[in-house]
Amino acid sequence: MSGGRFWLLLATIGGLVVAGFMLSATGMDKVLEIIGRFGVGGFLAYCAYSLGTVALLGGAWASAAPPLGIRATFLLFGWARLVREAAADVLPFSQVGGLVIGIRLLIARRISAPLVNASVLVDLATEMAAQVVFTLFGIAGFVVLRSGGTDPDTLMTPIIIGTLVMTGLMAAFFLAQSRMLRVAEVLLERMLPAVSGGIADARAELARIYAQPTRVALALAFNLAAWVASAAGAWIALELMGVKLPLVTVLVMESLIFVLRSVAFALPGAIGVQEVAYVLLGPLLGLPAEEALALSLAKRARDLAIGIPALVAWQASEARALSATRSSPAQRWLRQNCAVKPIAEQARTKGEERK
Repeated sequence: MSGGRFWLLLATIGGLVVAGFMLSATGMDKVLEIIGRFGVGGFLAYCAYSLGTVALLGGAWASAAPPLGIRATFLLFGWARLVREAAADVLPFSQVGGLVIGIRLLIARRISAPLVNASVLVDLATEMAAQVVFTLFGIAGFVVLRSGGTDPDTLMTPIIIGTLVMTGLMAAFFLAQSRMLRVAEVLLERMLPAVSGGIADARAELARIYAQPTRVALALAFNLAAWVASAAGAWIALELMGVKLPLVTVLVMESLIFVLRSVAFALPGAIGVQEVAYVLLGPLLGLPAEEALALSLAKRARDLAIGIPALVAWQASEARALSATRSSPAQRWLRQNCAVKPIAEQARTKGEERK
C-alpha cells in the first residue's frame, strides 16, 4: 500500500471513530427517533430535491465548456457531476478521486480531453468563488444572529481562517491556471514529448473559455445557486423531520459547515468532521445537538441512496464500453451477420426458399 493510500485509510478510520463517538455521546436512540420521522415518502422527496441540486452543478460544469448541443451537454455533464459526487461521498476517495472519475467519464463519452480538462479548471475556480461569496454571507449572518448571545463562538476562528484560505486559493487558482499548464507543458516536452500536445491543447481551450466571460459568469451563477439550494435542502430535511428552524438560520449554518467540510477535502465524505461541525455549531444557532446530528446522518443516508445506484450504473456502462472495445472484428461481423433470427422471420425465409 502506498503512503498516500495508507494515510487516507488512517484518516477515514479516524473519521469513523469520531462519528461513532459523537453518536454515542449525543444519544443514538434520540437521533434515530428524529430520523424516523422522515418516513419513506419524505426521504424520497429529499433525495429527489438533492438530484435537482446536482443538476445545477452539472449546469455549471457544462456552462464552462463551449456548446456541444445544449440538451446533450447538460445531460452528459450532469451525469458526470452526479458520478463525481457519488465517488467522493460513497467510495473511499477524496474529492480529487471523484474529480478524476468525472473527467474519465466525459472523455469516455468522446468529449475531447483538452476541453474536459480546461472546463473542469473553470468549474472548480467558479465553484470556489461562489463558496467564498456564500461563506461571507454565512459569517455576516452568524454575527447578526449571535450578536445578543453569551455562549463563546468557538467555531468563528476556524471559519474565518478557512474563508481566508479559500479566498487566497481561489485567487491563486484563477491567476495560475494558464501558467500551471504552461509549466506542465514544458516539463512534458522534456520528459514525454509524445503527450505534451495535450497540455498545449488544454491551455488553448482554457484561453478560449476565458475569452467568453459570459460563460464564466454563467458557471459562477450556477455554482452559487447550487450552494444555496444545497443549504436549503437541509432546511427541507429538518422540516420533514418535524424540526422547526428559520430558513435564514439554516442557510447560515450550512454555509459555515460547508467551509469546515472544504477544509477536510482530503477526507472521504469529510467523515467525522461533518458530525463534529453539526454538534458544535448547531446549538449555537438554536438547533439541539441530537437534531443536528440527525440532520448529518440524514445527509449520509441520502448520499448512499443516490450515490450507490449512480456508481452501479456508471460501472455497468464502463463494462459495456470495455466489452465493445475488446471484441474482435470477426466477433463483430458474426454478431451483425450470424445472429439468430426470430422464429417468425425464419419461417418466412424458408417459405420464400421453397417457392
